Amino acid sequence: MATQKRSGPEVSLWERVERPAATQRAALTPQKIAAVAVQVADAEGFAAVTMRRLATELGVAPMAAYRHVSGKDDLWALMVDRVTAEITVPAEVTGWREVLRAYAVASRLLMLDHPWLAQLPTPHFALTPNRMAMAERQLAALERHGLDADTTMAAFRTVGAYVHGVSQSEVALRQYMRENDWTSGDETRQGLAPQMKYLMETGRYPAYRRYALAAGRKDDAAWQFETGLDCVLDGIAVRLGLAP
Repeated sequence: MATQKRSGPEVSLWERVERPAATQRAALTPQKIAAVAVQVADAEGFAAVTMRRLATELGVAPMAAYRHVSGKDDLWALMVDRVTAEITVPAEVTGWREVLRAYAVASRLLMLDHPWLAQLPTPHFALTPNRMAMAERQLAALERHGLDADTTMAAFRTVGAYVHGVSQSEVALRQYMRENDWTSGDETRQGLAPQMKYLMETGRYPAYRRYALAAGRKDDAAWQFETGLDCVLDGIAVRLGLAP
């Protein structure tokens, strides 16, 4: 699906999706297309999601889908919005740190449940109703502390960048392990042992060697993620003078 150049003003995807009239009663809707696209991506990876494949799964002609989804940008946005709806943070969670932390932890789990999210360009993670609702909740929790607009957004984006980067690496590692038929951390380390043994024996990496010999949480990805996340949140609190 080639990216289509857009010229001049047009009706927003979300304006079209949220129109309550006959569109929602139609046999084919953007929501139905997104649901099937997510199912295909979850089962077979993002590369399997094509308009022709979706049309086949939906039992319609390929051009019928294009009446609702103009191209891959629309499709990506609909898919992201659909799975983002899976993230919920209770209303009673209100502190800035608790709100940002809850969304960060949930976002990592979302990427692990839907690994194709790691393959999408970052801008597509923002401009959907559910993504905007997540951002709104976190920005509101931060700005209550009197931060200016630029600082508020910088803090929010810093946490988001950490979550996306670490989760993307975790998804990539899982894929790498599957490609090599490694089912555990021990098997992975055994598979990489020749390279690691040589590098460690050069004596050039003493700190890494100490880590390799002493670390007890090498395979505890959740602990690693949340420890790093707390470091980021601690840094924001100290830098901006925010109470916990």
